[in-house]
Amino acid sequence: MPTPTTHLLYLHGFRSSPQSTKARMVAAHVQAHHPTLRWWCPQLPPSPAEAARLIQQGTADWPRESMAVMGSSLGGFYARWWALHTGCRAVLLNPAVHPARDLARHVGQQTSWHDPSERFDFSPAYVQELETLEADIERLAATRPATTQTQLAVIAKGDEVLDWREMLGFCAGGQVRLLEGGDHAISDFAEHLGAVMRFIDPV
Repeated sequence: MPTPTTHLLYLHGFRSSPQSTKARMVAAHVQAHHPTLRWWCPQLPPSPAEAARLIQQGTADWPRESMAVMGSSLGGFYARWWALHTGCRAVLLNPAVHPARDLARHVGQQTSWHDPSERFDFSPAYVQELETLEADIERLAATRPATTQTQLAVIAKGDEVLDWREMLGFCAGGQVRLLEGGDHAISDFAEHLGAVMRFIDPV
């Protein structure tokens, strides 16, 4: 019998926020159908090291056996990292696989997707911080492989930002919903939300 999920962490992607469409959809679903589930979707800082600390500190008192994490794009990368550290259930939505490589060209001033007036600097040091997290994932994954009980990925072959074949390798061992088309935002996420939440809280 699976342990009921009591806590859910949602991690948004690069330049995104808790106001992302998927984050708001999951929040509304939790409120409507899982009212006892503790939900947290923090605004992640640009620094990956600071984001990692925020995740660690914000979930420090969460029960590892009944928590879960969901993340999109860069948030999916962070979700994989944190799930490996905690052993919790994870949902990865078009997760970033090699963010240090892919975000190196975005060094400099960036704007938020949901508020273009909000600007932040993406420092070269942040690329090095991502390299550190990538190495941490590789080290942990070698001894703690994902299983169909612990990880679900939703991967769109039509993702215009990330290579679906790399994502498939990154998510090896877990369940995969491989979409023939789709896009990076998973614009049809509403069609997959029910399955995602049944995986998060199967009881």
